[in-house]
Amino acid sequence: MSASPTIAFIGAGSTVFMKNLVGDILHRPALAGATVRLMDIDAERLGQSKLVAEKLIATLGAPATVTATTSQREAVDGADFVICAFQIGGFEPATRVDFDVPKQFGLEQTIADTLGLGGIMRGLRTVPHLWALCADMEELCPDAILLQYVNPMAINTWAIAERFPRIRQVGLCHSVQGTVKELARDLDIDPARIRYQSAGINHVAFFLRLEERLEDGIHRDLYPALREGYRAGRIPKPSDWNPRCPNLVRYEMMMRLGYFVTESSEHFAEYVPWFIKRDRPDLIERFQIPLDEYPKRCVEQQSAWAAQYAEYQSADSIGIEPSHEYASDIVNSVWTGAPSVIYGNVPNHRLIDGLPDGCAVELPCLVDANGIQPTRVGALPPQLVALMRTNVNVQELTVRALMEENREHVYHAAMLDPHTGAELDLDQIWNAVDRLIDAHGAWLPDWLHDPAARIAAQ
Repeated sequence: MSASPTIAFIGAGSTVFMKNLVGDILHRPALAGATVRLMDIDAERLGQSKLVAEKLIATLGAPATVTATTSQREAVDGADFVICAFQIGGFEPATRVDFDVPKQFGLEQTIADTLGLGGIMRGLRTVPHLWALCADMEELCPDAILLQYVNPMAINTWAIAERFPRIRQVGLCHSVQGTVKELARDLDIDPARIRYQSAGINHVAFFLRLEERLEDGIHRDLYPALREGYRAGRIPKPSDWNPRCPNLVRYEMMMRLGYFVTESSEHFAEYVPWFIKRDRPDLIERFQIPLDEYPKRCVEQQSAWAAQYAEYQSADSIGIEPSHEYASDIVNSVWTGAPSVIYGNVPNHRLIDGLPDGCAVELPCLVDANGIQPTRVGALPPQLVALMRTNVNVQELTVRALMEENREHVYHAAMLDPHTGAELDLDQIWNAVDRLIDAHGAWLPDWLHDPAARIAAQ
């Protein structure tokens, strides 16, 4: 074991995300001498990321080294940790297709990266590339830990475990810790005083316990204050980052199910059949659901990047504040043995009752020199498990389609998606799947384009 870790960052053209994660890592004294290998297939964005990383290292005065390569195998060879953060097909054309084709059938979406027709298609085009990364890791760094930040998180995590069970992996999201901060803001309390436990599946996990630690050491259940504040109209407070995305859907679901979900309202609205309905514009208005939100964000981020990069180019130093991502906690705990607790996505092997064995679950994990060790949560409230199963059905059939190279299961996944099934009939669903596969072309695996695999509705 060397004195400092080697960290490969696959998809490093995501410059701002790379900056946050690498900055977090290099802030840690035990990791300041890390070797960071940036990899991306876009040489221009890769060069921009390398410049930002070098200025970040100079700003921190860290003895780290950074290299850049367009070769995935070169990046992962001998690595101790592999961070993955890519979007196969990008906003243009892939994400645009994920929104435009369903809209031709009257199906509206908000984010389309986790479930629904958009999530299924993203999984189909993403998993083969994750499998290729895992194959390189098995050969070139078999003991490395894969920190996977790619959506659809649950489908990806499940599929990796099915094909490459020996890969040490964890799927990472920021919805749990991000939601804690949002709730603390709504209640005007310090988030550091909140004690919580969350469990479920990615983007459909719920806070089973949510408490404030008082000055006398007693813990106060925060759910009564959340319910009373929502009834009175005091919360949720206006969004402090995106006025298009208030939290009304999540608060409404808390009132109906008894627990608060960890992912944002714009995400959650398209995982269930109750909020986005083409003949119910009153629901869109009442819950302020931002249709086509993800494409809007992509356009705004692309527009802002040129100006931001110009600032980075001319800057002598780059300021960086610690983020709330888990990557640096994991790397530091594994490397030093100092324990930490993160919320990670891992295969369900008797961790949560009532969910299928092997499906991806999100729950507390202990991290230390032994790696990532998920904790058993056991039974969840039955209404929460029942809701999760509706999403797990879609994830499982998408994974089965990939594992068996079976186009028929793609139709099945789409049929069983809650939002899609609530809006479209069976012929529309099958035709939408066919049109999406055709529109994505080479971004999808070859087996999906085999004429013999195309199944006409009888």
